[in-house]
Amino acid sequence: MKIQINTDNHIAGREELAEQAKATVKSTLGHLAEHITRVEVHLSDENSDKGGSHDKRCMMEARLEGHQPVAVSDEAESIDQAIDGAAEKLKRFLDHTLGRLHDK
Repeated sequence: MKIQINTDNHIAGREELAEQAKATVKSTLGHLAEHITRVEVHLSDENSDKGGSHDKRCMMEARLEGHQPVAVSDEAESIDQAIDGAAEKLKRFLDHTLGRLHDK
Protein backbone atom coordinates (compact mmCIF):
# COMPACT_ATOMS: atom_id res chain seq x y z
CA MET A 1 0.00 0.00 0.00
CA LYS A 2 1.54 3.23 -1.20
CA ILE A 3 0.64 6.40 0.75
CA GLN A 4 0.89 9.84 -0.87
CA ILE A 5 0.45 13.06 1.14
CA ASN A 6 -0.51 16.41 -0.42
CA THR A 7 -0.88 19.72 1.45
CA ASP A 8 -1.93 23.21 0.51
CA ASN A 9 0.25 26.29 1.08
CA HIS A 10 -1.38 27.10 4.43
CA ILE A 11 -0.35 23.91 6.25
CA ALA A 12 2.66 24.28 8.56
CA GLY A 13 5.12 21.49 9.44
CA ARG A 14 4.58 19.49 6.29
CA GLU A 15 7.25 16.82 6.88
CA GLU A 16 6.17 16.01 10.44
CA LEU A 17 2.54 16.11 9.40
CA ALA A 18 3.19 13.81 6.44
CA GLU A 19 4.85 11.22 8.69
CA GLN A 20 2.01 11.45 11.20
CA ALA A 21 -0.60 11.06 8.45
CA LYS A 22 1.23 8.02 7.04
CA ALA A 23 1.39 6.44 10.49
CA THR A 24 -2.34 7.03 11.03
CA VAL A 25 -3.22 5.52 7.64
CA LYS A 26 -1.02 2.47 8.27
CA SER A 27 -2.42 1.85 11.74
CA THR A 28 -6.05 2.39 10.72
CA LEU A 29 -6.03 0.64 7.33
CA GLY A 30 -3.18 -1.84 7.79
CA HIS A 31 -5.53 -4.81 8.03
CA LEU A 32 -6.78 -3.96 4.52
CA ALA A 33 -3.33 -3.38 2.96
CA GLU A 34 -3.58 -6.43 0.71
CA HIS A 35 -6.66 -4.92 -1.00
CA ILE A 36 -5.46 -1.30 -1.25
CA THR A 37 -2.91 -0.26 -3.86
CA ARG A 38 -2.68 3.42 -2.91
CA VAL A 39 -4.06 5.97 -0.46
CA GLU A 40 -3.86 9.68 -1.27
CA VAL A 41 -4.23 12.13 1.60
CA HIS A 42 -5.05 15.78 0.83
CA LEU A 43 -4.71 18.24 3.73
CA SER A 44 -5.96 21.80 3.57
CA ASP A 45 -6.84 24.81 5.67
CA GLU A 46 -10.11 26.07 4.19
CA ASN A 47 -9.96 29.53 5.80
CA SER A 48 -6.16 29.92 5.60
CA ASP A 49 -5.14 32.94 7.72
CA LYS A 50 -8.69 33.89 8.71
CA GLY A 51 -9.05 31.21 11.39
CA GLY A 52 -12.33 29.71 12.48
CA SER A 53 -13.56 26.41 13.79
CA HIS A 54 -13.72 23.23 11.74
CA ASP A 55 -11.69 24.78 8.93
CA LYS A 56 -9.04 22.04 8.65
CA ARG A 57 -9.90 19.43 6.03
CA CYS A 58 -8.55 15.98 5.26
CA MET A 59 -9.68 14.13 2.15
CA MET A 60 -8.54 10.53 1.68
CA GLU A 61 -8.86 8.55 -1.51
CA ALA A 62 -8.23 4.81 -1.55
CA ARG A 63 -7.64 2.77 -4.67
CA LEU A 64 -8.71 -0.83 -4.37
CA GLU A 65 -7.44 -3.58 -6.65
CA GLY A 66 -9.89 -3.99 -9.52
CA HIS A 67 -12.33 -1.33 -8.29
CA GLN A 68 -13.01 2.37 -8.69
CA PRO A 69 -11.30 4.71 -6.21
CA VAL A 70 -13.31 5.77 -3.17
CA ALA A 71 -12.95 9.02 -1.25
CA VAL A 72 -14.01 10.41 2.11
CA SER A 73 -13.33 13.70 3.85
CA ASP A 74 -13.50 15.13 7.35
CA GLU A 75 -13.37 18.68 8.67
CA ALA A 76 -12.23 19.46 12.19
CA GLU A 77 -10.65 22.12 14.39
CA SER A 78 -7.16 20.65 13.91
CA ILE A 79 -5.39 18.78 11.14
CA ASP A 80 -4.74 15.87 13.52
CA GLN A 81 -8.45 15.50 14.24
CA ALA A 82 -9.31 15.76 10.54
CA ILE A 83 -6.78 13.04 9.66
CA ASP A 84 -8.12 10.73 12.38
CA GLY A 85 -11.72 11.38 11.35
CA ALA A 86 -11.10 10.76 7.66
CA ALA A 87 -9.10 7.60 8.38
CA GLU A 88 -11.93 6.19 10.53
CA LYS A 89 -14.53 7.05 7.86
CA LEU A 90 -12.42 5.37 5.19
CA LYS A 91 -11.90 2.29 7.38
CA ARG A 92 -15.65 1.89 7.99
CA PHE A 93 -16.42 2.41 4.30
CA LEU A 94 -13.81 -0.09 3.11
CA ASP A 95 -14.70 -2.68 5.77
CA HIS A 96 -18.32 -2.46 4.66
CA THR A 97 -17.53 -2.52 0.93
CA LEU A 98 -15.05 -5.38 1.12
CA GLY A 99 -17.38 -7.29 3.46
CA ARG A 100 -20.17 -7.06 0.89
CA LEU A 101 -17.86 -8.19 -1.90
CA HIS A 102 -16.68 -11.12 0.20
CA ASP A 103 -20.31 -12.16 0.89
CA LYS A 104 -21.00 -12.40 -2.85
